[in-house]
Amino acid sequence: MMSDKKTKQDGDSLVKKLLSSNLTWSVVALIVLIVICTISDHQFLSLSWNKNTGGLSGPLITMLQESARYLMIATGMTLVISTAGIDLSVGSVMAVAGAAAMQMLTSGVNVWLAIFLALLIGLGVGCINGALVSILGLQPFITTLIMMLAGRGLAKVITSGQNTDASSVAGGAPLKWMANGFILGIPANFVIALAIVALIGLLCRKTAMGMMVESVGINPEASRMTGIKPKKILFLVYAISGLLAAVAGLFATASVMRVDVVKTGQDLEMYAILAVVIGGTSLLGGKFSLAGSALGAVIIAMIRKTIITLGIDSAATPAFFAVVVIVICVMQAPKIHNLGAEIKRKCALKTQTKAVAA
Repeated sequence: MMSDKKTKQDGDSLVKKLLSSNLTWSVVALIVLIVICTISDHQFLSLSWNKNTGGLSGPLITMLQESARYLMIATGMTLVISTAGIDLSVGSVMAVAGAAAMQMLTSGVNVWLAIFLALLIGLGVGCINGALVSILGLQPFITTLIMMLAGRGLAKVITSGQNTDASSVAGGAPLKWMANGFILGIPANFVIALAIVALIGLLCRKTAMGMMVESVGINPEASRMTGIKPKKILFLVYAISGLLAAVAGLFATASVMRVDVVKTGQDLEMYAILAVVIGGTSLLGGKFSLAGSALGAVIIAMIRKTIITLGIDSAATPAFFAVVVIVICVMQAPKIHNLGAEIKRKCALKTQTKAVAA
């Protein structure tokens, strides 16, 4: 009898834990979006093998390909936000990295050198952000806002204000494969993005890095007194964010081998922040979840795919996007999680009051 009671308590505890987890509700939201798309398009979940590309094809595969860039910027943004900062320059860094890669390819530079230099530029911009925030003590919002504007300008300088097209340039195959290739039937960019997220996750959770990042986000002064160097941590997270934004920029431009200095990376800083919030990381800093942010990035890509599948008018797209994100955030709110328990408690109290009155 006691064993059954204990099993029931353990089961209730597990259910309560699952229902209170942001990750659970993010998964529910993703499933709901997939169901909506499947109802609208009965072929949405269908997969087929494309002999030309050597991989799977279908709406879900297209969504995974698009989510790779969101995975990159959301991962970097998670680390920055966990230190109570913000990086509004990720979209511009994408444009700068993409512009540099495309321009170098059209100039005859080796593709691997072009990739390396594009990543180096992204890292450099991230280091500048990190130096201004950590060493000079500038506000992250203002610093990265300025860099967002400067980044677009730098992209235009690199390409002389033109949208550089490198699709006809010989030797760009490795870069094309990064965005359009497949690994065991799965989009290569998605696999690469997952590998990078996993690597950063291991670095954060298997070393002291994650604890130090969270500590700086909670209380920089207290973390300094315990031996942690907040300035180095701040510099590191902004540098990582810049580097990952450059990877996202390569994914975005390599898919068509063309950079649009105005549209490449446009509004993606907002998507990155939304992905982090959906993933359960607080904008106030502290504890973070890379897995949650990764799932949030996939949800952002899924929302965009839902908009296309439902054929929503472009004028109504921002409103639809906002409504879906608000619903997901409401689902994750602690008060909503505790609503069921509160109703149950009030009903029990009401029943008890009636029994006493009788």
